[in-house]
Amino acid sequence: MKIAFESQLLMEAEKTGIGWVADGILRELKSLDTKDQLQLNYFKLRNHSAGRPPGIEEYVNLGFQDVCARFSFSLYKMMWNIFPIPYSWFFGKDSDVTFFFNYYIPPGVKGKRVTIFHDMAYKVFPETVRSRTKMMLEANMVKACKRADAILTVSEFTKQEVIKYLNVDPKKITVMPLGIRRERFHCGYSEEQVAAAKEKYHLPSDYLLYLGTLEPRKNIVRLIEAYGSLKQKRSDIPPLILVGRKGWLYDSIFEKIQALHLEDCVWSTGYADSQDVPLLLKGAMAFVFPSVYEGFGMPPLEAMACGTPVLTSNVSSMPEVAGDCAVLVDPFSVESIEEGLQKLIDDPEFRQELSRKGIQRAETFTWTRTANIVLDVFQRLIQSEE
Repeated sequence: MKIAFESQLLMEAEKTGIGWVADGILRELKSLDTKDQLQLNYFKLRNHSAGRPPGIEEYVNLGFQDVCARFSFSLYKMMWNIFPIPYSWFFGKDSDVTFFFNYYIPPGVKGKRVTIFHDMAYKVFPETVRSRTKMMLEANMVKACKRADAILTVSEFTKQEVIKYLNVDPKKITVMPLGIRRERFHCGYSEEQVAAAKEKYHLPSDYLLYLGTLEPRKNIVRLIEAYGSLKQKRSDIPPLILVGRKGWLYDSIFEKIQALHLEDCVWSTGYADSQDVPLLLKGAMAFVFPSVYEGFGMPPLEAMACGTPVLTSNVSSMPEVAGDCAVLVDPFSVESIEEGLQKLIDDPEFRQELSRKGIQRAETFTWTRTANIVLDVFQRLIQSEE
């Protein structure tokens, strides 16, 4: 079976969550030694015309490369809803299955077509998405549902969201929980390694950590308000550190910090190097992630794997992922978030218990399980043709 993967996300030097999903699935499929032929499809970016884009270098041993140098991906994605140029003009004329990691399926894909839906945030919280982005999501998701032979979702929650908002036949959808890269996210790092990472990012010995894109649905403004309220009542709480790249509509986050005069105890490091993320997680007193909407919610699980106690939301997919191994708060209530923060800060024994349970919980989320689900979907699609 020849399996092609739309691998544009792997070209990004600074990967976000979906890029790491692509990374985890591809690496595990390769390690399963399925005898299937894996092919990575990607468009060259114009500023990398002299060779392979730097982000793809670490994946060259995972499969054959099929490269298009005639178009940039952004140009093709912009055009395909206006001029339906077939994907097969560029890639996959003899592919049995083509897998798209991020909700869209272009026109004219040969063979079976599979994609992943990560969430339906643009439907639930349209105010958090730019108008142009919303239009693109709407057009591409609706068409992907029609073009797909199978759809994967990262949680049961997201499956039900896709059925609700896009009216997709449930039989077409398979739930595919994500995994943890155990070689990166674990609690075996030394104190010296953690200390070096803290020094690199100018962090104190104790801190509360948020890790993720700085954007509205991550609920960082309410987190800052809850932290500021607790800080007014007591001065001994550790600083709140925000790690992640700026997304859209992030200005309100920094405006809130200034309005509450928290510049000395709430600050952002920007995007952290991927090798430093586990160290920053392990070094934190607690990981705080009260997002109002997540299709899966990888950061809390990664924190659990590093032995760090977690505060997260009691809505969307978070209870499904965290179980009873985290402090679950109402993300729409500043008071609830504040109470959760206080409990974590004040009770070392409770933090230790959450750490122990979280490590056990994270061990059940493996990329081997994820890859086997993906492979089973591919095989069922091929067998249905025979």
